[in-house]
Amino acid sequence: MEQVTKNTITLKTGSRMPLIGLGTWQLTGDHAENIVANALDIGYRHIDTAENYGNEDAVGRAIKGGDRRSLFITSKAEPSHARLNDLLDACRRSLDRLRTDYLDLYLLHWPSKTVQEEETMEGMAILMEHRLIRSAGLSNFSVSGIRKILSVSDVPICNDQIEYHPLRNRDDIMAFCRDHSISVTAYSPLANGEVLKNERIRRVAAKYGKSPAQVSLRWLIQMGAAVIPKAGSVEHLKANFDLDDFELTHEDLEDIHDMGIERRLIDMNA
Repeated sequence: MEQVTKNTITLKTGSRMPLIGLGTWQLTGDHAENIVANALDIGYRHIDTAENYGNEDAVGRAIKGGDRRSLFITSKAEPSHARLNDLLDACRRSLDRLRTDYLDLYLLHWPSKTVQEEETMEGMAILMEHRLIRSAGLSNFSVSGIRKILSVSDVPICNDQIEYHPLRNRDDIMAFCRDHSISVTAYSPLANGEVLKNERIRRVAAKYGKSPAQVSLRWLIQMGAAVIPKAGSVEHLKANFDLDDFELTHEDLEDIHDMGIERRLIDMNA
């Protein structure tokens, strides 16, 4: 059963996922390694990557030598690796690059157009059985896509990672996931910087003495999602992590929710 506390979400498998993580999309090489290392120094324990980000090796260098048990590492398999044996091989390659024996959460990055869901989930079941992953989930899946997975597999679906930010409300999928005890992680939670220019968010931010980015992340957390903002500097890493000392009122939550903007950044049916 998914349970949300102040700082973590307890997944169906019993794993505890920190509500604030570091997204690493578009971070590569030494820069990625330095950002992840700085994030860990600040206190981040949830790091999100994927095989197609091209940075698992950099993330692995950053986390090497730390207390692995204190970290929550998420990676993702491409839909081209959705077949059973391909999924097993892709996961093992990710583990090698990340220099870890297991992933806390492993997601299918997008729905596959060619592989049956049963086969992919059989692969996830094997990975869980062999303790190569602790929890399985999805990314960029719609309500109908998740429902199909649930109808053909008993593997616990613990998470759906989706594009979610104040400029793109996701009420339908949030309600469905809540009803099925599936956690939601919001990627691109700052709408690639668009929230920083939004006048309504800026007005709420001024009320709390916070930045529009901090208000947007706080809004998502209070709406029930984990967040994985990317940051390219230590200053932004610290600001994105500093969300515990304020809480938006119900009126402010509704004010942001009711903007009615549909600003989709990723061109997928998710």
